[in-house]
Formats: sequence, C-alpha cells, structure tokens
Amino acid sequence: MSKATYSLVNNETGEKIELPLITGTIGTPGADVGKVYDKLGIFTYDPGFTSTCSTKSAITYIDGDEGVLLYRGYPVEQLAEKSSFIEVCYLTLHGELPSATQLAEFDQSIRRHTMLNESLRKFFDGFNYDAHPMAMMTGVVGSLSAFYHDTTNNKDPKHREIFAHRMIAKIPTIAAAVYKKTVGQPFVYPKNDLDYSSNLLRMMFAVPAEEYEINPVAAKALDVLFILHADHEQNASTSTVRMAGSTGTNPYAAISSGIAALWGPSHGGANEAVLEMLNEIGDVKHVPAFMQKVKDKVEGVRLMGFGHRVYKNFDPRAKIIREQCHKVLKALGKENDPKMELALKLEEIALNDDYFKQRKLYPNVDFYSGIIYEALGIPVNMFTPMFAVGRTVGWCAHWNEMTADSTTRIARPRQVYTGAAVRDYTPVAQR
Repeated sequence: MSKATYSLVNNETGEKIELPLITGTIGTPGADVGKVYDKLGIFTYDPGFTSTCSTKSAITYIDGDEGVLLYRGYPVEQLAEKSSFIEVCYLTLHGELPSATQLAEFDQSIRRHTMLNESLRKFFDGFNYDAHPMAMMTGVVGSLSAFYHDTTNNKDPKHREIFAHRMIAKIPTIAAAVYKKTVGQPFVYPKNDLDYSSNLLRMMFAVPAEEYEINPVAAKALDVLFILHADHEQNASTSTVRMAGSTGTNPYAAISSGIAALWGPSHGGANEAVLEMLNEIGDVKHVPAFMQKVKDKVEGVRLMGFGHRVYKNFDPRAKIIREQCHKVLKALGKENDPKMELALKLEEIALNDDYFKQRKLYPNVDFYSGIIYEALGIPVNMFTPMFAVGRTVGWCAHWNEMTADSTTRIARPRQVYTGAAVRDYTPVAQR
C-alpha cells in the first residue's frame, strides 16, 4: 500500500514535490516538508509555528476542537480524580502507570533528592529582596548545571533518569526558598515523610517559631493543580527546552531556559492577569458593564482567563479546577469569597452570551487556578513558580524523549530576510 502524500508545486518553475504524510496514533497528520528547500528552493513560512510539527512525541495529546487532553493516552479528568501527582510524574516519564512497587520506589527516590546543596543558600544571598521569583527560579535552576558532573552524560539512560528525579524533587524546594527570600524568612528544609504537595506547603509557610499544620484539602488541591499543569504538548516553554536541549547542553540549563520562557505573561503569567482583572472589576455589580466593554473592544480592557490558543472548546482542565476551587474555599471558610463570586458571574455571562459563545471564549485553566492559589495564601508573584513546579516533569519527559531519539538534530528555524540588500561600505568621512 502506498503512503499518503500531498503535492507542492513551484508555480514559477513548475517543479513538483510529493510531501509524505506523517500520521500519529490519533490526531491531525503532518506533511513532511523537510525536502522542500532541497527540491524547490523555497522555505515554508509559518510565524509562531502554529501549523508546524516540530517533532513526533508520545507524551501528550490535545484535541482542541473536542476539549480533550491525554497524558500517555489517559484522560486528564481520570488522572485528576483517581491519581496523584507523583504517579502522574512516573506515567509522564515512563509511558505506563506504575505497579505498587514501582510507585513506592519512584516516590522514595523523589523524596531522597529533595534537598539542595548548602552552597546554594549563598547563591540566594546575591538576589535583592525584591527580585522577581521567576528571575530567581531561572538563575538557581541554571546554577544546578554546576553540580552533578558525574551524572550528566546525556547519552546515558541512567543519567537521564537521575537528572529527571533530581529536577522533579528539587524544584519545590527551590520554589519554597524563592518565596522565603521574598518575605525575608529563613529557609525551611524538606521533610521526607511528607507527600510532594504537603512538603511544598510546609517549606513555604512553616516558620521556626511554631509548627505548621497542613490542611489536607489544600494539599490535595495543589496536587491536582500540578497534575493539570504537568504537560501540554509543544507549548512555548516545552519547545524552548527541546530547542536548548537539541544542542546537547546541560539538562539543568535546558530546564532553566524553559522557566525563562514560562515567565512571559502570555504563557505562565496568565493566571496573574486573571487576578489583576478581578481586582480591577472590584464588585460583582460591575461585571455586566465590564463585559460590555470587552464586547465593544474598549482599549485597555481584556477578558483574561477565557479562550485558549489550542482549545476551541471548553478547556477540560478548567472544569476540574472549578470543582477544586469550591472545595478549597469551603474547607478554608471562604465560600463567600468575592473573587469567586466575580468569577462565577463572568463565567455565567460568557457561557450564555452569543458574542462569547460564537468566539468560543470558554474559561481556561488560568481562570480558576489563581483564585485557588490566593486562597492558599500563595501571593500573585508566586503563581508562575507554582506553574513551573508542575510543568517540570513535562519538560524533563520531553527533554528525555528528544535526547534518547537518535534522529534528533539541532534545532535551526529558517527565515525570510527583509533587511537591506547587498551594499558597499562607505568611509565615515563620506557619510
């Protein structure tokens, strides 16, 4: 049976090329344009790579039209309801759900790698107290490249596994230390008898003067948020990790580049923008007027937390977070939280107004996550570091998948040059 192809013709020369169709397990196929330049002497042009497949991957599948998100084939709704973040980490890295023994061994490995080298405490001293947490996260994670020289042979599968375990284990400790730096409190060491999310909450909010009591509902909500943020296919930060990793750089440096990309307000900083929007609206009675301004496209007015670059249907993660949001607010005695009331009113209007329905502006994952973080006492400037904690496993999985692939080549996008044509140098006296 012949393979499916698409044809591309150069209208000026009449030259024709057959483009092999690359098909996956499910989802949209891709036309292989790798030989277009060699055969036709042209590049393909796709700003933002919105229609370009940069790789083949077996980790995450998204169907934006149907609102589907699968990790290794498992619907994210099932994982959020029945699994734990640590189990999802194993699944994301290894491709299969673990046995009880495998899960216990993996969990213990993560717990054993949670501490940071003591010299990193001095590294934190180099930051001003008001440094942005994501600036510190980028720097500290990048500095891990200076450690572990004996286990960073990218071609060694065991070394890649050790790297992933270390990175997943240490990122909550780093995030908590960043928070402590911003509030001027002493760092709190991890406790290996606590689960992943409980450990993070304790490292963030415990102080030497008194014990910290972990709220199980809060820990569960954080665990679910990490599951929902674990991976999301070839997004900007993941693609950055892959691009940096394609050079063969130190894997910790590759993760640091992903954190830097996540920092952008169009990516990981979106949930901060939702809270800022809710604060600007102020009161639920102002919601109708605000939504009218959105429809009228009033300059400076944007509806944050609705719509998605990929999802053209309801973001499946938003439904799960909405439920967790209610549970957290109830457990913490904040059922009448004014921001939640505002959020529900915005959602009600958006889901019933033809203007928003026609544009498929449904609530996305950022819409409710900020409300949960705020309810847990996590400040706005720490929202994106929390995102980074959850997404680290996805970055590690993609880096590992790419590094283990013998066909991987250094990433090298092309361009259409629009600068000056060839011209001769003029001596400065003649200009």
